[in-house]
Amino acid sequence: MEAFYTIQGEGFHAGRAAYFIRLGGCDVGCHWCDVKESWNADDHPLTSINSIVAAAAAFPAKLVVITGGEPLIYNLKPLTQKLHEKGIQTFIETSGAYPLSGEWDWICLSPKKFKEPTESIMPHVSELKVVIFNKSDFAWAEKFASRLDPKARLFLQPEWSKSEQITPLIVDYVKNNPKWQISIQTHKYMNIP
Repeated sequence: MEAFYTIQGEGFHAGRAAYFIRLGGCDVGCHWCDVKESWNADDHPLTSINSIVAAAAAFPAKLVVITGGEPLIYNLKPLTQKLHEKGIQTFIETSGAYPLSGEWDWICLSPKKFKEPTESIMPHVSELKVVIFNKSDFAWAEKFASRLDPKARLFLQPEWSKSEQITPLIVDYVKNNPKWQISIQTHKYMNIP
């Protein structure tokens, strides 16, 4: 769908320069999604893997974040292999609703209630980032945290449109449950993609 060089705005790697590759296509259907234009893959022309890799390699940061839409609707092994051949680290942000494919240096699982993640992704998760839209989402977050390797990093992130109401709840929750950290969408404050 699009690719751009920016600063990672959220989660464990917030603040790092990264090349983002946003793949079109998603059937998870989060009502609060901020890139609904990514949902229909047919709206976005196909791009060759070689073109994608060449564009990523042109930037100084050798770190790519593959996101969507839902990137795992595709077999990502050919793309990630070529990126690794160029010395580029591969990170993914996924709902985990489809089987894991690709070679990853970092896997951020952001599970969605609309289509739950597959159990097969759980042993591979580096970071769990749960968007908190209402109070019931804390229990949802704990459901997945309990199924991950204890070394996985755990983040709670307020849904942007409700951040004023939700952030104080997350602050209290993290103070009472310090295994969690707060993820803020810093790129929105910086007005960058």
